[in-house]
Amino acid sequence: NKIQRITPFLWFDKQAEEAANYYVSIFEDSKILSVTRYSEEAAAMTGLPKDAVMTVEFQLDGQRFVALNGGPHFKLSEAVSFVVNCESQKEVDYFREKLSSGGDKQPHGWLKDKFGLSWQVFAQAVKGQRITPFLWFDKQAEEAANYYVSIFENSKTLSVSRYSEEAAARAGLSKGTVMTVEFQLDGQRFVALNGGPHFKLDEAVSFVVNCESQKEVDYFWDKLTSGDHQNEQPCGWVKDQFGLSWQVIPQAVIEFLKDANPKKAGSAMGAVLQMKKIDIDTVQRAYQQA
Repeated sequence: NKIQRITPFLWFDKQAEEAANYYVSIFEDSKILSVTRYSEEAAAMTGLPKDAVMTVEFQLDGQRFVALNGGPHFKLSEAVSFVVNCESQKEVDYFREKLSSGGDKQPHGWLKDKFGLSWQVFAQAVKGQRITPFLWFDKQAEEAANYYVSIFENSKTLSVSRYSEEAAARAGLSKGTVMTVEFQLDGQRFVALNGGPHFKLDEAVSFVVNCESQKEVDYFWDKLTSGDHQNEQPCGWVKDQFGLSWQVIPQAVIEFLKDANPKKAGSAMGAVLQMKKIDIDTVQRAYQQA
């Protein structure tokens, strides 16, 4: 069973569990996969109580997501939205009604749900992937897409659309400028938009790169930081040259953190908190010694 290489990771203040349950109730083939809780050490760093829910891993229409209770540091914005691909107007109406419940409908098929996450609901049959991450750039969409495609296997640019005169005038860009780039990373679809400087990418939505070995961790870390130490952040987080946040995380370490023994899981977490790039052997030693 091949792992999903890239998992969207959503930052909430304290509503991760409530949000995950809400999304799972809306989409088919959806369920909560696992819940982790804060160890004493990690709780102290975030100001949340020990044993509070830390992450909720969940599946929507077969795609994996993670929600984090991380405190009030980052706020979800339109910088990253999620396109819901629908096969009929009936589906469009269903998802728009469900996702905007208690939220806010916006122009051009956009809406913001009650947790602040942005969605776009359209009738367009995209086989095999119900939900497509949609990344907002100022003017670097094509450059960013090409960069990501160069890093991941089984990746390619699928299509490029350009601004008409009318749309360009609205966005303050020139006619013929690239508007959107649809691309695939390890078989997963993404869209990048040149939308002007209105929204800025930040840690509110990041993407976990699931790695099977230290060699993969080293490879993706090096590529996504572009070798620049300023792009390295604690606990396996990276901000790339375009401002998009990633987490380069080995699967083995995820298993340690999910351990039912809180002492072992807490000890693994303690090791991760000391690192930028994650070193599997060091975390494993901490886990085994607990």
